[in-house]
Amino acid sequence: MRVLISDNFSAAGLKLFDEADGIVADYQPGITHDKILNCISDYDALVVRGGTCVDEALIKAGTRLKIIARAGIGVENIDMVAANTHGIVITNTPLGSTTTIAEHAIALMMALARLISPAHQSMLKGAWQPAEFLGSDINGKTLGVIGGGKIGRRVIEYARGLHMHVDLYDPYLSEEVITRLGAHKVSLANLLSHADFISLHLPLTLETENILNRDTFASMKPGCRLINCALGGLIDEKAMLEALDTGILAGAALDTFAMEPPLPDNPLIHHPKVICTPHLRAATIDAQTNVTVQAAQQVIDFLQNGTVRNALNVPSVSSDHLEALRPYLDLAERMGLFLSQLLRTPFNAIAIDYSGDMTSHPMEPLTMAILKGFLTPIIGNRVNYVNAPHVVRERGITVTETRRNVADGFSNMIELTVSGEQGQQSIRGAIFSNRECRIIGVDDYSIETIPSGHLLVVKNQDRPGVIALLGRLLADAEINVAMMNLSRRKASGDAMSLLTVDQKIPDPVMAALRQHDWILSAVQIDLP
Repeated sequence: MRVLISDNFSAAGLKLFDEADGIVADYQPGITHDKILNCISDYDALVVRGGTCVDEALIKAGTRLKIIARAGIGVENIDMVAANTHGIVITNTPLGSTTTIAEHAIALMMALARLISPAHQSMLKGAWQPAEFLGSDINGKTLGVIGGGKIGRRVIEYARGLHMHVDLYDPYLSEEVITRLGAHKVSLANLLSHADFISLHLPLTLETENILNRDTFASMKPGCRLINCALGGLIDEKAMLEALDTGILAGAALDTFAMEPPLPDNPLIHHPKVICTPHLRAATIDAQTNVTVQAAQQVIDFLQNGTVRNALNVPSVSSDHLEALRPYLDLAERMGLFLSQLLRTPFNAIAIDYSGDMTSHPMEPLTMAILKGFLTPIIGNRVNYVNAPHVVRERGITVTETRRNVADGFSNMIELTVSGEQGQQSIRGAIFSNRECRIIGVDDYSIETIPSGHLLVVKNQDRPGVIALLGRLLADAEINVAMMNLSRRKASGDAMSLLTVDQKIPDPVMAALRQHDWILSAVQIDLP
């Protein structure tokens, strides 16, 4: 088996390949895209960092490729669709830099608190002005952590060691889990109004994009300091600049920007209240070694015995079951994606009911696919088939499975129910005879649609004029309706409308829809 390593790699990782029986590693850091295209057909595996663009052309040329391993978390440089089409396993190393990123966030918080960067710049100019740089203690202050994943939890641990009070906003974690972490569960509004320091630890999703904007900055405690070692798209940079200039923010420490690298004239880089680092969150010798060692071991395990670890695009399932399960895996993941975006309340339990002829196959891969789909809008592409069950357990969420030989009215059916203190929501799906995925029910409504593209789920009063209202609002926004399904439980009660549209509905249109007296709720859902 031959492995091409196209980016910088640690000596420890290379040593693992040297010691692996039956595997020859070709280390060519910095090899050009054209050269890879010319030689990739000779390799069974490709190992990359962020410097190699693994596009569709490269994947097509890799006729022997079985696995592509990304030494790191992000896979933005890999064409996942092309990899799926050609049956190539994609893996990453999500755990190699957790501690490193958390430490960088704490380091930036300290630098902000004690004005280390401006004091250093002052001394470079020959000045000695200690009275000009009066900072703030850390002890006894409140740190607001937004996002309670692995990195956020490690930041909480470090902050508690510094004797800080910690508030955590994560709507997907129960109060019990957050209390065990040593933090206080709060709403986003409460966190913003009380925190002396705020640290972001979120994935970039439709829900979290620009989570800090002009409105949220306006509700912050004056004099707050902001740290972002996550992703630039979480912050509206123009709004942050205004908050710095008006004094809402006493300072900001940024390791990432909406555009990277940022333009040289980006005013945030030159702002006296801002500390910038060039995406250094995982830039330590230890972290770089960890991710390369993990990537090497994943490739070796896969090539030698077929073991898949941290796969992003396939569950661990034997080839004899995979073909029969493939449509159910697709349905299961889409159902998870659908319900996760529909859900608007905290939850602590997921119940999955499998019924019909699908139960003759192993159900574990389907559960993994449901959990992966469900968690993706919450924590982004860091979740995969392998780690999804672990992430759910870590967040204190109970998962139960039931199986029945017969599905009511269908040859097969999956029902997914999510529940919490404020009630429950559910979705039902089935595979039709042409192997096509269908949603066949949402909550108590029998309603059918193909789970793909841009969907609009509306709960409304069952009265004349609602369909006309939906049509008029969408028509005024020049949005075409491709499919529309309606359902009600009883006349003059509540009803549900499920529409497939040709493009994403703008936020002002969604706001106008939700404000109408006849509309009880309106949620936009995006599916691949």
